Amino acid sequence: MSEHLTTDRQPEGGAAVRRRRLLVAGGAVAAVGVGGFLGREALEDAWWRYGAPAVPRDEGEVDHEGAEWVPASSANYRRASRPRDYTVDRVVIHMPEATYDITLRVFQDSSHGAAAHYVVRSGDGHVAQMVRELDVAYQAGNREFNERSVGIEHEGWADDPSYLTDTMYESSARLVAGICARYGIPVDRQHIVGHNEVPDVVRICPGPHWDWDRYMAMVRSAAGVS
Repeated sequence: MSEHLTTDRQPEGGAAVRRRRLLVAGGAVAAVGVGGFLGREALEDAWWRYGAPAVPRDEGEVDHEGAEWVPASSANYRRASRPRDYTVDRVVIHMPEATYDITLRVFQDSSHGAAAHYVVRSGDGHVAQMVRELDVAYQAGNREFNERSVGIEHEGWADDPSYLTDTMYESSARLVAGICARYGIPVDRQHIVGHNEVPDVVRICPGPHWDWDRYMAMVRSAAGVS
């Protein structure tokens, strides 16, 4: 298992987040008095828990045409209404250090504490959607990036290039092109990043064999941009 799949149940900031949750648990009013940032987060939590109108959802609905809905445990993501509540302007590319089937099982485990929005299978490029793009998946190890990004896992191991098939690259490129089109995300390396490039996160995925030049050319072609 990779560092990603062995993440504990504090995927968005560790001790600092635990402290924030304790403060919020004491009530929104108490948190507001601590300062602007804590106050804003407490109000957001209260708003979405008690007062925000839910975005209509259909059971099994997917955001990417042709994807299979395989829901992650609700403990591994946070319900939201993106991009209404959080701007979506990044795509994060992952490799789980595991097979496709094991990755799905891990993200369905409520004790794991993390999941990506999508998982792409190596052999045939099949796409499973595990978290709606509306929602904040605990996939980047960085709260801000979780809120602003869509995360995609690609079956395989960072040190084994045999999993990086043409079919998987092509399927992933179509998936990312669609995400970029939905949210107006520029098709470039500033906005389509590896997990290892997320600030304040130590990761190797998608690894040294991931061919960024080839992949970005595929994404640009699928998106119809030069």
